[in-house]
Amino acid sequence: MRRLNRKKALNFVKEMDAFPKVPESYVETTASGGTVSVLAFTAMALLAFFEFFVYRDTWMKYEYEVDKDFTSKLRINIDITVAMRCQCNSVAVQVAPETMVASDGLQYEPVIFELSPQQRLWHRTLLLIQNHLREEHSLQDVLFRNIMKGAPTALPPREDDPTQPLNACRIHGHLYVNKVAGNFHITVGKAIPHPRGHAHLAALVSHETYNFSHRIDHLSFGEEIPGILNPLDGTEKVSADHNQMFQYFITIVPTKLQTYKVSADTHQYSVTERERVINHAAGSHGVSGIFMKYDISSLMVKVTEQHMPFWQFLVRLCGIIGGIFSTTGMLHGLVGFCVDVVCCRFKLGVYKPKSMSVFDGHVNSLTPLLSENAEH
Repeated sequence: MRRLNRKKALNFVKEMDAFPKVPESYVETTASGGTVSVLAFTAMALLAFFEFFVYRDTWMKYEYEVDKDFTSKLRINIDITVAMRCQCNSVAVQVAPETMVASDGLQYEPVIFELSPQQRLWHRTLLLIQNHLREEHSLQDVLFRNIMKGAPTALPPREDDPTQPLNACRIHGHLYVNKVAGNFHITVGKAIPHPRGHAHLAALVSHETYNFSHRIDHLSFGEEIPGILNPLDGTEKVSADHNQMFQYFITIVPTKLQTYKVSADTHQYSVTERERVINHAAGSHGVSGIFMKYDISSLMVKVTEQHMPFWQFLVRLCGIIGGIFSTTGMLHGLVGFCVDVVCCRFKLGVYKPKSMSVFDGHVNSLTPLLSENAEH
């Protein structure tokens, strides 16, 4: 009687409990449930690990707007080696049909045009990187993010002490010009301005000594940023004729760069190259030399390095954990249901019929067996 009253009291307490309890079948330990749990936790750990690397990564965002700055000066950074003596070369900068700009910021240094073995190796590596940049434009994002960690883009000094004569001229330095279309060129003779432009005194230099083979080690516009490669860096041209013209048509795009390492106002540019032999008898007119004509785009590009917010990382992490829990639970239930259907259909496992057995002279129906003595 006490046991019956105690059982009724327990049932009454359970009915009065406002919080539902988990069915006992949910907390049973099974081999399949343990396997699913291990797989689920392994998948969560791997995805959370990879998601952390995604959180640490950054990407570049490009925005475009009209460039409203027309009053500031444009800086031109030049490092070009021409295969002629410095006494024969001169640089002229013209920003309007009749406006000349002084080139006092340039230095003329007698050098050897041929590179040393280490310099040639550096030059080949630079050309290889330039080829990859032309094919894979997304590599520029990598350069933007790692501008301060990249190798120096300037030509390293010679490691040997050559005895051959200095047969070339390295023109390097910078110029400041107005932000309007213009050109600068390297040709024979000193530039002399006059009311309608300028002229070069080249009468004292023989045409047989002309050699405008050149190598552009560096050409950029705006603030110099270490580690950034420009389209013409590493360009090397060998002249096939004494009277040859090399032309570069450059389109400059103002760029504001904002990364976690550096913030700078610089300029990117694209270039189209052309070269031809000057032959007045054949109708190919012009002046032998290296000519660079540039134009400035009216649009400005803002390049900003962005990072995933921490709250977004937490939301994605919670989504991974909840999604794996839900998916593994549904898969485990679906597989269990399919197994139950198959076992029930083919009478396997717990659905297999039980065979009759004899224990202590009784069968399952508890009917006494007949013995020989009973028959008598």
